[in-house]
Amino acid sequence: MKLFSVVGKKNSGKTTLVVTLAQEFTRRGKKVGTLKHGTHPANVDVEGTDTWRHFNEGRAERVILESMGKRFLFQQVEEPSNPIELAKQYMGGMDLVIAEGFTNTPVPKLEIFREEVHREPHFHKEHSYRDQWIAMMTDTNREFPFPTFRFSDTAWLVTLCSILWDEALEIDG
Repeated sequence: MKLFSVVGKKNSGKTTLVVTLAQEFTRRGKKVGTLKHGTHPANVDVEGTDTWRHFNEGRAERVILESMGKRFLFQQVEEPSNPIELAKQYMGGMDLVIAEGFTNTPVPKLEIFREEVHREPHFHKEHSYRDQWIAMMTDTNREFPFPTFRFSDTAWLVTLCSILWDEALEIDG
C-alpha cells in the first residue's frame, strides 16, 4: 500500500485535488482509499438515532452501522492517530491511500498553494518535515526545491500522478 498526503491552507482546493487524484488513480485500476484530517470536531451522526444513542448515551467504544451497501464506524479515541496508523488499521487491501491534511506528520506531501488565498504556503525551509514535500500545485511563479505544477499547465495530472505514485510512502497494510 502506498500513502501520500495533500496539504494546504484553508480554501486552497485540497478536497477538489484529492477527488481529482482519486478519480485518476481509480481510472488507472488502483484501489484508492482516502483519509481526511479535520481541525475541528466533526459530527456525522444525528442526535437521537440508534447509532448516536449507542455511541453517546451508551458510551460504546465502537459502533458500526451497516446499511444498504455502506458501513460506518464510530470510535472513541483518546489520542489522534497519524495517517500511517490509520491506513494500516482501516485501509487494508488498498493500493493507494490519499490523506488530506496531516501537514505536521512525516509522510510524503503534495501541497496546493493559492497565493490569491494565502500569502505563504505551509512549506518553508525550516519546516520540521521539509524533506517530505514531493510536489507543489500553485497559481504563483515562485520556485520550490521540488516539482512545481501551475494551474495553467496542461497535462499536469498525468505527470503529477506518476511522481506521486513513485514518491508515495510504502507501508504494510
